[in-house]
Amino acid sequence: MEIILSNLPENLEIDEKLSDTVKEAVEKVGQLYALDNAEVSITLTDNEHIHEINREYRKVDRPTDVISFALNEGDEPNIEGEIPVNMLGDIIISVEKAIEQAGDYGHSVRREIAFLTVHGMLHLLGYDHIEEADRVEMRKEEDFVMEQLGISRD
Repeated sequence: MEIILSNLPENLEIDEKLSDTVKEAVEKVGQLYALDNAEVSITLTDNEHIHEINREYRKVDRPTDVISFALNEGDEPNIEGEIPVNMLGDIIISVEKAIEQAGDYGHSVRREIAFLTVHGMLHLLGYDHIEEADRVEMRKEEDFVMEQLGISRD
């Protein structure tokens, strides 16, 4: 699985351990859901930047924790032959919001970053949480992946 990891703004300092946690979570989802030939782009950002994206693309005027943009949604053209890479899409995570939420929920920043990464990856795979039944199914998958990562709600 190919992971393209970046920071925005570029001068945003991210603890290397958090970047490693993001990669670990993506790789675990890739392993569990047979995404060997997949590519995902992940941007770690701050509240200001994710607020702009949330306002522009979701029409929600506040920062959020994670936003996913799946490339495999809707009607897709028929492509003949072998596709070299399954480009899943983009995930944007506010590290600032993750740190806030970890404090609010009383668990580690590592756990929150892993959870947000898993949540974003599951969105790219088609999971959603708008309807209650879908929310229950997505939560079950999130819990499964977090358990496989060995990251509890500490």
